[in-house]
Amino acid sequence: MKNALPSPARPLRIGTRGSLLAMWQAHEVRRSLMVAHDLSEDAFEVVVIKVTGDMIQDRALKEIGGKGLFTREIEEALLDGGIDIAVHSMKDMPTQQPPGLTLDCYLPREDVRDAFVSNTINALSELPQGAVVGSSSLRRRSQLALRRPDLKLVEFRGNVQTRMKKLDDGVAVATFLAMAGLNRLGMAHVAKSAIEPEEMLPAVAQGAIGIERRTDDAAVTALLEAIHCTPTGHRVTAERAFLAELDGSCETPIAALALLEGDTLWLRGEVLRPDGTESIAGDIRGPIADGPQMGRDLARQLKARAPSGFFDWH
Repeated sequence: MKNALPSPARPLRIGTRGSLLAMWQAHEVRRSLMVAHDLSEDAFEVVVIKVTGDMIQDRALKEIGGKGLFTREIEEALLDGGIDIAVHSMKDMPTQQPPGLTLDCYLPREDVRDAFVSNTINALSELPQGAVVGSSSLRRRSQLALRRPDLKLVEFRGNVQTRMKKLDDGVAVATFLAMAGLNRLGMAHVAKSAIEPEEMLPAVAQGAIGIERRTDDAAVTALLEAIHCTPTGHRVTAERAFLAELDGSCETPIAALALLEGDTLWLRGEVLRPDGTESIAGDIRGPIADGPQMGRDLARQLKARAPSGFFDWH
């Protein structure tokens, strides 16, 4: 997109993963742009791009390269001009974008909480001693191990349907999903209960959808400005600054949540040992505009409090 608004003759190409949730997110971006700019649906083309993270389902993410596995091929298509924008679940995004790409547009954030999912048990607090729990998230596994060292944790990857089948097959008695994804897919009923942040702090940027663009594409930049949710941007930017300062990756269990309280931003953060034997948590409050610096400051505070060897798992 160089000069004019997208049109059926020159549609805006929206790049996305092919999962049900990713497609919902891409269609929501399309809907938002249609409303904001009074455009028809055929002024857009949703382009599905296969990513490594979706093609390899039988191994833990940290074994095959971490978060970039869900974004690399999409970002390559954006840089090559095969697509005009890319839609991402922000909790899957590395903190740094490749040169030439910018990520500064967010849709309104959904429910940030984790969903507790089980066929037989109603809440995390009701899990029996020694229960088998499935999760692919290092953050969730570490938080669980910290709070319930008696539980047996097993690897659990795949979409909602795959994970539900694993529960039906008895691979585990419970697992976790993001409430945001369930809400967006009209599947909130799958959750037995939502886990409050006070019990398990969520992943950085959980529930947020981000739209990536080429830095030098002025037409796309103007299009996206009309749908950007400023409060979500403030919150996500602070959380991602916290993550970046901790050099967060799929090998580092990190959680964070920023909330806006009037003119103040309240940021909570937690970093854990992967085996859940230790956790360091804290929070910080300050002016909303200082969010990124607050994220870095909180990360440095937690680093300073970490005992010798705390970060030696890399």
